[in-house]
Amino acid sequence: MPFIDCRTSVTLTDEKKEIIKQRFGQAITTLKKPESYLMVGIRDGYDLWFAGKRCEAGAYVSVSLFGKASPADCERMTAIVCDILKEEAGISPAQTYVTYHPVADWGWNGSDF
Repeated sequence: MPFIDCRTSVTLTDEKKEIIKQRFGQAITTLKKPESYLMVGIRDGYDLWFAGKRCEAGAYVSVSLFGKASPADCERMTAIVCDILKEEAGISPAQTYVTYHPVADWGWNGSDF
């Protein structure tokens, strides 16, 4: 049950959002989670500041997971997410934060896992 919440300061076309969503779907297997349960949110044109300055091209990506992923898998996922955003949105990895949130209780389809 992963959820990837991606916020970028750049504006993205619908086509770019679709490509990023597809690539996140492939990347989630790095955390041993299937794309078939992945939900993705992409919010572009989001106001971000880093080190006290407005980010013209920056991103914050939050990855919520049912259960935990290993630190090594998270590190690989961070590299992949940064590559995706650099290639598809022109966002430098130096202007990208990625956080991981393990969740013990996760609800879906009217009940909890």
